[in-house]
Amino acid sequence: MKQNSSKLQQGQKEETVQAGTTQQNQNVTAHEFAIAEEMLRADAAQTEVPPAVKTRLAESVRKESPPEKPRSWWKRLIN
Repeated sequence: MKQNSSKLQQGQKEETVQAGTTQQNQNVTAHEFAIAEEMLRADAAQTEVPPAVKTRLAESVRKESPPEKPRSWWKRLIN
């Protein structure tokens, strides 16, 4: 008898989870994007970057040396 009641409870839990998922899906509105960049911007506006990633990115940018500017043609000609 215990097995039957636990299976029943498990089935009820699954139904509750499925009903909650369906309700959440109905609250989400669909949006079409003309280009991929629009989608990425919309996602970035809604998603917060984790603090660990922010720290690592800032450190990486700080370590990165700026690219060397190419010398002008007349400086290359003289030297």
